[in-house]
Amino acid sequence: MTRPEKAPLAWAATVLASEVSVDRGLREGGSPWLIRAAGQPAGVLRIAPRANAGHVRTEVAAMRHAARVGLPVPKVLGHDEGEASGFAVALTSYMAGSSRVPVEPDRKRLRMMGATAARISAVDVPTSASLPPRAGPIDDVDWSGLRRTRKAPAMLVRAAEAVERSKPTDTRLAFVHGDLWQGNMLWEGTDVTAILDWDASGLGSPGIDLGSVRFDAALFYGLSTVTEVLSGWEHESGRLAPDVAYWDVVAALASPPNMGSFQPAMAEQGRPDLTPELLNQRREEFLRQALSQLDVEQLAYGN
Repeated sequence: MTRPEKAPLAWAATVLASEVSVDRGLREGGSPWLIRAAGQPAGVLRIAPRANAGHVRTEVAAMRHAARVGLPVPKVLGHDEGEASGFAVALTSYMAGSSRVPVEPDRKRLRMMGATAARISAVDVPTSASLPPRAGPIDDVDWSGLRRTRKAPAMLVRAAEAVERSKPTDTRLAFVHGDLWQGNMLWEGTDVTAILDWDASGLGSPGIDLGSVRFDAALFYGLSTVTEVLSGWEHESGRLAPDVAYWDVVAALASPPNMGSFQPAMAEQGRPDLTPELLNQRREEFLRQALSQLDVEQLAYGN
């Protein structure tokens, strides 16, 4: 097993006022790390290069806001942007649950995915000074640059062009997670016990998170499951979701030209059956449906 650097561990020991030991890496054998301290509950130590201090700052601000408004998130025990440890680190409480994704779709789970997205967008909006604006999922990544340099398939190119000439009808801003998928939720059965990894969060359209979980369902289970996710969102929010096709397209555009680079993360969540070929095929099917519906919506609204 690889181990974290000594300096972040020493920093965590100072925060916890106790010697710490490393239990295991929680993502592909590495950060975040499950750590233990004598006489205290387990903690989770996320370690990143100091250049990523802004991401840690965003994540900490988002988790603290989420906790204040009653969302299920880990408690922030401390964070350092590099002054003490030389790394960008965050120490949080450990929460029970599993992020592994079942092979077979479950209607209640799919609806819970949508409901979770709705709950995030329904809470009070934090001050704009604490979190950045977001136009789509994982907004810090230059997805358009990847499409230019890595031979994007024709469907992705078409999708990017469609978004350029379209605009959503609902312009309200909400609190968004920004990278919402099953691997960033902890589950007990069909209940979500925690929402993790808030470094892509900010202020944006509720459609960002709804599109993300619909795209996630399509990738893991196929196109037929996305309607259940939408039903969960609409039931929780008590209203029809606006601009669904637009945000579906935006969500799919926040993916690499070849979905093979997502495959290891999905395999780690218990789904090695999802081959790059299958993921590319499912994204194409998702986009084809979204683009067809977007054309209809744009004609209806005269955009």
